[in-house]
Amino acid sequence: MTKKTQAILAIALTLAILIIDQIIKIEVKTGMALHDSIRVTDWFFITFVENKGMAFGMSVMPKILLSLFRLVAICFLSWYIARVIRKGARTVYVVILSMILAGAAGNLIDCMFYGLIFNASAPYYISQFVEFGTGYAPFLEGKVVDMFYFPLIVSNYPDWFPFCGGEQFIFFSPVFNFADSAISVGVVALAIFCRKELSELNNENENQDQPQTDTPPIA
Repeated sequence: MTKKTQAILAIALTLAILIIDQIIKIEVKTGMALHDSIRVTDWFFITFVENKGMAFGMSVMPKILLSLFRLVAICFLSWYIARVIRKGARTVYVVILSMILAGAAGNLIDCMFYGLIFNASAPYYISQFVEFGTGYAPFLEGKVVDMFYFPLIVSNYPDWFPFCGGEQFIFFSPVFNFADSAISVGVVALAIFCRKELSELNNENENQDQPQTDTPPIA
C-alpha cells in the first residue's frame, strides 16, 4: 500500500470511529435519563452513565489536567502516525494507531464541547441541546458519556470470603463507550500484531537516551 493510501486510510478510519462514537453518545445523551438502562440480553445492557475520568470511568487527576493531557497525547500521536507513514510502516500498524487516536479524540470531544452544548443530565429528566456556551460545564470540563454494560457473571462472594463475604460480585462491571473500545482493542492489537514495531520504538528511545561521545580519529 502506498504512503498516500495509508494516509487516506488513517484519516478515513479515524473519522469513521469518531462519527460512530458521537452518534451513539448523542443518541444516549438526548434519549435517556441518567442511569436509565435498557436490557438487550441478560449479559448486555445500554446503561447511561457519565464520568469525569479516563476510560471505563477511572479517575486519576483533576478534570482540566486530564483533558489537557489528552489533547497533548492526541497531538503527539497524530504527529507520530504521520511520521511512521513517511517511514514506510506496515499498514496494520497505521490502522491500529489510528484506532487509538480516534478513541482518544472521541472522549476528548465530550470533554471539550458537551459541557458547552448540553444541559446537565439527571435521573429525572433527559438532557437537551442548549445555546452554545450555556451548558453545564466550561470548555474542557465536560463529562464523558458511557453506555455499554456487560455484566457477564453476576453472583455473590462466599460467606467466608475476607472483607466482602456474601456481597454481590459482577464480572465485567465497568460501563464504557465506543471510543473506549477502540482504544482497548487497539492496545491489545498492538501487543499481539506489532511487537516488532514496539521493539524498534523501544530500541530507538534507548539509543536516544545513551550519551553521544565523539571518538577521536585514528591517525
